[in-house]
Amino acid sequence: MAARTPSTDVETFLATLAPAQEAAARRLRGVILAADPRIGEGIKWNAPSFHVEGRHFATMQLRRADRMLLVLHLGAGKRTMPAGAIVDPGGQLDWLGADRATWSFSGVQDVATHGAALQALLRQWMAHA
Repeated sequence: MAARTPSTDVETFLATLAPAQEAAARRLRGVILAADPRIGEGIKWNAPSFHVEGRHFATMQLRRADRMLLVLHLGAGKRTMPAGAIVDPGGQLDWLGADRATWSFSGVQDVATHGAALQALLRQWMAHA
């Protein structure tokens, strides 16, 4: 498989962030993209968003300077995550409904610390997106 070409829209968006927030968002982006070679990215809902085969499953929320959220969702349509489909041994997810959850990160180090666990969780989530 050919190397993924970074999205210029996402690059442009990230360059507008404050330095600490940009560094954390870039690290989170890297962790997400490394979870599966099929993952694509773009700007949707005014933030970096990630998809597999056109189905969006995760979007960054960067409204706060001190914290960023990764919103995991099942796309634009109303769907429900099957009960027990997501194993979250670290209890990192904050469930907002049957179709979406968030994972909060406080900065670059927090993303680095939880990168492997996030990738494992993303692989589970993508199976249902």
